[in-house]
Amino acid sequence: MISFDLAVQRGDFRLQVAAQLRAKSTGIFGSSGSGKSSLLHALAGLLPAKYCRLAIHDEVVVDSRSACHTPAHLRRMGMVFQDHRLFPHYSIAGNLRYGQRPGGPSWDDVIELLDIGDLLERRPDQCSGGQRQRVAIGRALLSAPQLLLLDEPLANLDRPLKRQILPYLRRLREHFGIPMLMVSHDLEDLLTVTDELLLLDQGRLLGQGDLQSLASDASLLPRLHAGGLVCPMLGTVTKLGDGHMVVQLDGPRRPQLLCATHAGVVGSRVEVLLRPDDVVLGLPPLHDALSLSNRLEGTIVHITHSPERCLVRVDVGAERPLLAELASAAVARLGLTNGQQVVVLTKAQATQAIIL
Repeated sequence: MISFDLAVQRGDFRLQVAAQLRAKSTGIFGSSGSGKSSLLHALAGLLPAKYCRLAIHDEVVVDSRSACHTPAHLRRMGMVFQDHRLFPHYSIAGNLRYGQRPGGPSWDDVIELLDIGDLLERRPDQCSGGQRQRVAIGRALLSAPQLLLLDEPLANLDRPLKRQILPYLRRLREHFGIPMLMVSHDLEDLLTVTDELLLLDQGRLLGQGDLQSLASDASLLPRLHAGGLVCPMLGTVTKLGDGHMVVQLDGPRRPQLLCATHAGVVGSRVEVLLRPDDVVLGLPPLHDALSLSNRLEGTIVHITHSPERCLVRVDVGAERPLLAELASAAVARLGLTNGQQVVVLTKAQATQAIIL
């Protein structure tokens, strides 16, 4: 478990956050200027704090109120910045060895997991942006960190490149078991990699929890929508077609979705991403002659109401409920209530998948 309680004052801006984190990986989300990066830098000791208490696995790293202070270079934190910060005059192998400490993941494991073996003799300017960022992550892992801090690691990459890097972040989370904090203003990135979210606004913690719990709070919906709200669901590829694939979602009923992605092979593990505003709900029975490729039957388990939009959670037999965003007027017109049977419709083109 990681626990911290800190305050940072920078001019007129004050960051004051306390939290206990039990998840393997936690996303720090909020609008620009909310204090996301400042929180990470204060934990790493790179930003002076008015006060700070940080404990990792019950070991107190710093407690300014009892004069316990571990300098930044001794805190055993692997920091990854959005601009990778590799040494241009070193080879990739030299960058990876810089700061390497005993007791961390093995060299071979890091090279294999991040798929950077072919890059070792190159220099950073001979690598793509995505490759350089994987090297920066590898360098952080080899420093034997107790905590991995990722400060907008994908901010300089376009969406296709991001979706190439995200599976590597998931793998290192599962393989090495190092607690991870990741900052981003993009919810899709965070929901693909992390288990829970800290939602910051103007230096304060507004909410903590997984997507389902945060989405149940109507006051948080505008901020979630602003970050690009998506509903992630794990599954397995069962069929490949011309420009699409069929994914069987994990869960008791193992529903299937047609996705506008053609990658991997049958049996590949994937994460399906659906934006709630791309989901259509209807009342059974529905006419079969519809242009929407995906049709699932489900039960409404919760409706989060707000003046203009509502977020509806529907149990379709997957591991977690699917999210649908509807106009409040549409919810009223259909008479939607908890426990009601509905039909869930989506386009294949709106159903994206990331190969894990």
